[in-house]
Amino acid sequence: MEKLKMQTVDGVQDNISRIVELFPECITEVSNQMGGVKRAVDFDKLRQLLSSDIVEGNEERYQFTWPDKRKAILAANAPINATLRPCPEESVNFDTTQNLYIEGDNLDVLKCLKETYLHKVKMIYIDPPYNTGNDFVYEDDFAESAAEYLANSGQFDEQGNRLVTNTESNGRFHTDWLNMIYPRLKVARDLLTEDGVIFISIDDNEVENLRKVCDEIFGESNFIATLVWERAYSPKNDAKYISNSHDYVLMYAKSAASFIIGRLERTAEANARYSNPDNDPRGVWKPSDMSVKTYNAECDYSITTPSGRVVEPPAGRCWSLSRNAFRERLQDNRIWFGSDGSSVPCIKRFITELKHDGMAPTSILFYKDVGHSQEGAQEVVSLFGDKGVFDGPKPVRLLERLITLANLKEDSIVLDFFSGSATTAHAVMKKNAEKEKHCRFIMVQLPEEVSDKKKNQGYKNICEIGKERIRRAGAKIKEEDPDKAQHLDTGFRVLKLDSSNMKEVFYSPKDTAQQDLFALVDNVKDDRTSEDLLFQVMLELGATLDSKIEESVVDGKTIYNVADGYLVACFDEKVTDEVVTAIAKMQPTYAVLRDTSLVDDATATNFEQIFKTYAPNTTTKIL
Repeated sequence: MEKLKMQTVDGVQDNISRIVELFPECITEVSNQMGGVKRAVDFDKLRQLLSSDIVEGNEERYQFTWPDKRKAILAANAPINATLRPCPEESVNFDTTQNLYIEGDNLDVLKCLKETYLHKVKMIYIDPPYNTGNDFVYEDDFAESAAEYLANSGQFDEQGNRLVTNTESNGRFHTDWLNMIYPRLKVARDLLTEDGVIFISIDDNEVENLRKVCDEIFGESNFIATLVWERAYSPKNDAKYISNSHDYVLMYAKSAASFIIGRLERTAEANARYSNPDNDPRGVWKPSDMSVKTYNAECDYSITTPSGRVVEPPAGRCWSLSRNAFRERLQDNRIWFGSDGSSVPCIKRFITELKHDGMAPTSILFYKDVGHSQEGAQEVVSLFGDKGVFDGPKPVRLLERLITLANLKEDSIVLDFFSGSATTAHAVMKKNAEKEKHCRFIMVQLPEEVSDKKKNQGYKNICEIGKERIRRAGAKIKEEDPDKAQHLDTGFRVLKLDSSNMKEVFYSPKDTAQQDLFALVDNVKDDRTSEDLLFQVMLELGATLDSKIEESVVDGKTIYNVADGYLVACFDEKVTDEVVTAIAKMQPTYAVLRDTSLVDDATATNFEQIFKTYAPNTTTKIL
């Protein structure tokens, strides 16, 4: 049986694997710190192969960099020994829901999700700290000493993750923010489907730097738009210079060539622009300019209007139609010269000939269409009945618009790893009810402590606010439209980031002294349950965390069947031939047991024969 890694993917080794595919001759082996051998890149040979393009030394080149950028790249690639532990008591419909709410540092959570959710997320939305000088940023400098760690940290969550206030007086003001955002976006990109898209809310403080970071991570060619959201509906008269009424939403595709944007439903206002002044039997239409800037000699000619007036193309332009094309449309009554027959010609665009999939979106997000910041606050108040439960939530209509642009499929996954008050989850459920879809959400949030005022309202951290909002929003949606929301999934599985379920000896057995081995017969931590182990195994073997889990009992032992036989596991002690046979007869893709599970040597001897007999194609693993 193979042994599970129980560790997140090593980004460096993953990158080496890609180089192997392109340049296998550049891969060699070197000794590692443990005395073993590992793969490495022969950079001298790689330079030789790329000698005509490589840039070295002080040669000038276009680049975007900042202090400790290499550490940020390292943070994105470094593996971690962490897991996500299920918390059924804080969940809603734990056994049946396909939605997830995950508590913990989002960089570590993203690493835990990476292998299982690789290329599976259709849309990502995040509303990270804007770096205004007052808000918190994650501090990921793992090279600090314990004393520095305590001295520099402003807050801790339950797992010891650090949050610090990034003030403008900090000499590393932009650097700290970039070191925070870079590794998170780097890992998040790998989760997107080929036709996936990411939206990032930001303001003027970091929009330029964020654009450069995203150009590097997602590629300039995959930039779709900088959306401008009109977040305020009235000016601030106490503004020193200009009353700032907007924020931005950067939009990048995983692959612009594969991404198809969702179009907007036609509004009554848009339809009102069409009329039928000449009673054309084809219906209402609107005039469209017939001139273009791109010059073409074939399209530079004079036109005589029905009134006899001779019209030339506007200065510096020409017509969009050749002479022959113009004559064809004129004969088909598709050219309009105005009610008096003497105006500059226009092309008639009929509403019946428009694309049926709606209107093209624009880069301006007006508050009348997507809501403003006060609307977002009012929505939270209407759900909780109290003011000040959460500061600065985005309006649901804004997220609904972004979901429309993302062009989600029937069961797409939407990820928000700066979840806050869980507006994204609210919007996904609302859209699902309206369109009768089954899109799933994954919310990730650090359990940051909240102010004393919010604690007095009954919430000790942001996660408690987010989870309660999802509960209340789901109930409200079902109450407002019980027919459409009859089968709506308003539940969520709560999982919490924690250190690995495995003791240190599991990862570094060579560091364990022989006299300590008897005390470490079991390599699983004492406080961990079978459900904890199951979810870490699910992550490693590619079973999504919303998978259906069925339990059965054979010979007094609990057997877990995940995703209809994809994974079958038993973590109990003293497993007998009867239990092994029951698992093998299920013919799962993977079967997993603990290293110390089998009751005796006879069962261990029979194990392989049982699987050869009943499930020859099953991969068996131990932890």
